[in-house]
Amino acid sequence: MYSLEDLLHLMNRLRDPQYGCPWDIKQTYASIVPHTLEEAYEVADAIERGDFDHLQGELGDLLFQVVYYSQLAREEGRFEFAGVIDSITRKLIRRHPHVFPTGDLYAPLDIPQLSEEQVKERWEQIKAEERAEKSDAPQQLSLLDDVPSALPALSRAAKLQKRAGQVGFDWPSALPVVDNVREELDEVLEAMADNDSAAIADEVGDLLFAAVNLARHLKVDPEAALRGANAKFERRFRFIEQALRETRRPIEDCTLEELDALWGEAKRQEKNLSNCD
Repeated sequence: MYSLEDLLHLMNRLRDPQYGCPWDIKQTYASIVPHTLEEAYEVADAIERGDFDHLQGELGDLLFQVVYYSQLAREEGRFEFAGVIDSITRKLIRRHPHVFPTGDLYAPLDIPQLSEEQVKERWEQIKAEERAEKSDAPQQLSLLDDVPSALPALSRAAKLQKRAGQVGFDWPSALPVVDNVREELDEVLEAMADNDSAAIADEVGDLLFAAVNLARHLKVDPEAALRGANAKFERRFRFIEQALRETRRPIEDCTLEELDALWGEAKRQEKNLSNCD
């Protein structure tokens, strides 16, 4: 069985200026980023579908992205893969003083257990300390500084809201957020009435942000929820296509009412299957 060292050697060979792969040789940090995001989503997709037969392979693809960045950094004299391992291990030891109170990775396990709330409070305190250490100008430090701008918009909205909520800038419960969603929808309608495309885009953004806030208060991951909605839409639309294929009728020839009726049938069949389970 191949080892991590074998994978690092393979990466080095792929990037060999003379004998390596032409595609791999020309890659940069920036050009790999889309592949990294894609691999991360494929891991999430395999988990959501319960496809554990392929999860190992998807995790390997994701690990290869880390190896790739590390190889680029090694070539530039910045750091090596071993440094990546060292930094994450040190960070996790530091962030889990309830598990590693002495800072020793291999310390005995006979230590008092903290409550989940105590662990969460300490976690946020440690992350705040880390943000302060990273800042060149602590007086300008923002709670939002380390929320990655490259995150998917729904996930980033939830993180921004959660971070602001740590200092009390948050709705007290879900019901006021529902009212806020309604208000934002009304503002979308007003912008539509004015036929103001810029205002429409702005208000739709506010509506989506409010919807994410509602999901957060309901303990729902907005990114996962939307992926589920996408999957549901795709499943039902494929049902419509298959139904029309069986009758040899082009979908373009159908009225919206006919398509909506098939959509309703797809929903009924899903509900029946759910009841059988």
